[in-house]
Amino acid sequence: MTRTSSVASWAPVILLLALVAGSTAVSICNIESDQLKECRPAVTGKSPKPPTKRCCSVVRQANLPCLCNFKSVLPSIGIDPALAMALPKKCGLKTPRECHGKMPKLPQ
Repeated sequence: MTRTSSVASWAPVILLLALVAGSTAVSICNIESDQLKECRPAVTGKSPKPPTKRCCSVVRQANLPCLCNFKSVLPSIGIDPALAMALPKKCGLKTPRECHGKMPKLPQ
């Protein structure tokens, strides 16, 4: 296993811990993990709210193809992956092709 693939395999775990712990922000995909809370109302629940301007600002600065690598982690923290993958379009951006298709499986 190369160093890059090893780091990539741990990245979802690091993101999950950062989101659950909520104490110290971790920089992931060009944004700080604590900024993700701005979008939480738009990606959770049966009747999610439209993304706010602040949420869309976070989405615009994020490396979206990078964030799409984490969609398999989203259900474990109460986020609907389909709603999360729809955020770029709702914020006036094109959804990266890396965000379409099946969710990758987490390394075991």
